[in-house]
Order: sequence, then C-alpha cells, then structure tokens
Amino acid sequence: MATQSIQNTDATTTKRPLNLPRQVSKWGAFAILLIFAVIWLLPIAWVLDTSFKPEAETTILPLTWLSSAFNIQAYISVLSASDLPRWYFNSVFTSVIISVAVVLLASMASFSISRIPFKGRSVVFWLILCGLMIPGQVLLVPLFSLMQSFQMIDTYWGIILPQIFSPFAVFIFKQFFDGIPHEYEEAARMDGASPWRIYWQIWMPLARPAIATIAISTFVAAWNNFIWPFLVVTGTDMMTVPVGLATVQTSYGIRYAQIMASAILGGLPAVIVFVIFQRQIVAGLAGGLKD
Repeated sequence: MATQSIQNTDATTTKRPLNLPRQVSKWGAFAILLIFAVIWLLPIAWVLDTSFKPEAETTILPLTWLSSAFNIQAYISVLSASDLPRWYFNSVFTSVIISVAVVLLASMASFSISRIPFKGRSVVFWLILCGLMIPGQVLLVPLFSLMQSFQMIDTYWGIILPQIFSPFAVFIFKQFFDGIPHEYEEAARMDGASPWRIYWQIWMPLARPAIATIAISTFVAAWNNFIWPFLVVTGTDMMTVPVGLATVQTSYGIRYAQIMASAILGGLPAVIVFVIFQRQIVAGLAGGLKD
C-alpha cells in the first residue's frame, strides 16, 4: 500500500499542469526584448556594412546589404588622412587619468560622508547630489573661462580637471559604504587603525564592484566626450578621438563609407570596454542602489 501511494504521488506530481500564464508572459517579455534588441542593433549593423562598401555603392538606390565588392578602403583613407594614433593616445591617457581621479576623489568623499561623523554631512551630501540636476552645458562657459585664466587651454590638464567631479560616483560609493557592516570598522579601530588605513585597506577592497562600475562608466563617458575637448583644444596634436574624427569628417562631403568607418574607429574601444566589463557594471550598480 505504501509503495502504491508513493507511485500515485509521483504520478500526480509528474502530471501537474504547467503554469501557462507564467510561461506566456515569460516568452512575451523575451519577444519584446528581442524586438528592441534588433531595433537597437540594426543601425549599428548598417554603419558597419556601409563602412566596408565602395563609395559608389553607398548612394545607390535601392539600398542594399552586404556588397559583393567588400573592401577596407574607407578605413585606409581615414587612417591616412588623420593623426589617429596620436588621438588614440590622447583619449586613452585622459580617460584613464579621469577614471582614476574620479574613483579616488568620489570614494574619499563618500567615505567621509558615510563613516566620519561631522556637523552638516547630510547637507554636504545633498549639495553634491544637486550637481546631478545641473546640465553640463550650463557650466561650459565658466569652466572655459576658468581654464583660460589658469592657462590650461590646449593642455591635458584643461581636458582632465573639469571632468573629475562626479556626483553620480559619490552617490554610488555612499550607498555602497552605507551597506558595509559597522563591525569591520569597529574591529579595525580596536586594533589601532587610522581612518585612512580603514578606508584604504578595508573599505576599498570591499568596494571593488563599485570601483569597477565607476571606473568603467567614467572611462566610457570620458572617451565619448566631444563638447568639452572640442572647446578646450585648439591644436591637432591635443585632439581626442571624437574631436579629431569630427574634423576629418568635415572634408569628406558625401563619402558615407569613410564617415561610417570613422564612427566605427571612434566608438569601438568604448564598446569593447563595456562588453568585457558589463558584469562588473551590473554588480556595482546592484550593490550601490540597494537599500
């Protein structure tokens, strides 16, 4: 009897109907996301396809995909008509320095606000967050005047300094530090650790997801920044990739293949960095935005 009851229970379990509404909603959400992914990737695929076409085929109607005359002449023309290696160096150098500076300054500010009690720290934190509501374009003229007064026009410092203040980074680090148990800090203080040692040897290793998120997002933003380097740079040798490729594009006219090739060359490094470190970005945002 016991064996028969067990078999009946197993049969009932195996014959349990599936939750059809849940399955339908799951596949429906997948289909919607797939449609949006195709819509988002279609322009990128078109840019990539056009960059490998001969110039004569880029204006032929009706438009076609995957030309039989596949060539890289557009990329050769862009590289020969520009100082792209120098622009890549400028972009990498400034983006790395900006990323490191943002991580250090934002983490130290967040640590002091989160862990060091002082009068008015909540006011300081909210004043910093008010920077999120100020459009960057509003600050272009005063920042340019400031850099001009310091004689930093057409220098690396002129590109870097205005970009190292990040209220978003302060917010992410602050939320992450608030989630770290106080027991770690209390144990370190009992061992005689100073606030600087607690910050550098305990808090920063624990905040690696937040560090990765801020560093990568800042690097991508600094790499793609066009307006500020365009304003503060006057010489060709100091141009970054977006600014340099924009100046080259002005001489192309309707040479769409070269324009698309320059767009691919300019955006490829940022895309590669984002694709490689997307897991760290998601993990850092999840840790920084949790309650």
